[in-house]
Amino acid sequence: MPLQLTDPSSLPAGALSVLQFWLGDVPLRDASALDKRQLWFTQSDAVDAEIRHQFADLVNQAKAGELDAWAQSPEGTLALLILLDQFTRNIGRGTPDSFAGDAKALALAKLAIAQGGDSRVPPVARIFFYLPLEHAEDLACQDAAVAAFAQLTRQGDAASQGFLDMTHDYALRHRAVIAEFGRFPHRNAILGRASTPAEQAYLAQPGAGF
Repeated sequence: MPLQLTDPSSLPAGALSVLQFWLGDVPLRDASALDKRQLWFTQSDAVDAEIRHQFADLVNQAKAGELDAWAQSPEGTLALLILLDQFTRNIGRGTPDSFAGDAKALALAKLAIAQGGDSRVPPVARIFFYLPLEHAEDLACQDAAVAAFAQLTRQGDAASQGFLDMTHDYALRHRAVIAEFGRFPHRNAILGRASTPAEQAYLAQPGAGF
């Protein structure tokens, strides 16, 4: 059963388009969201191009604060977080613009979580409330992300359990990097930061980075 949004027409058209593209059915359902998961964590030039074509204007409006009214509902907040924390990474991949929405996304996510907005959407969609915490180069945020994803593993159904367990594992891996380095070394080249010898050794390992 959907947890929210019995009337999708109450959402702004832009927010609805974001949710349908990224999560499938609205009202939100774990099953349709899981069908979309290849979009989320698989790098694809075609997907990046499609997101740029469909959503670049909305991303720019979100970064400028022009869509802040969306945050009046949990689903609108979720759509904003997807624009600021996810679509920025598709559109700006490999450039500093990838992270241009992070500060706003983090502040929005913290407020929504404090108000219980994350609990108003199904577990799989809920990960997008927590990813801004996981993307932060801050240990307290990483601790909060690990705790949130751990709780999430106890709230899914049998079909989503493996996926939710994976998100918790990724949160632990992100936290370990921040605990060791205080930042994500794989961002250094993109952001023009010099890597320390320890970071260079880490980056030389197979599979380093995210």
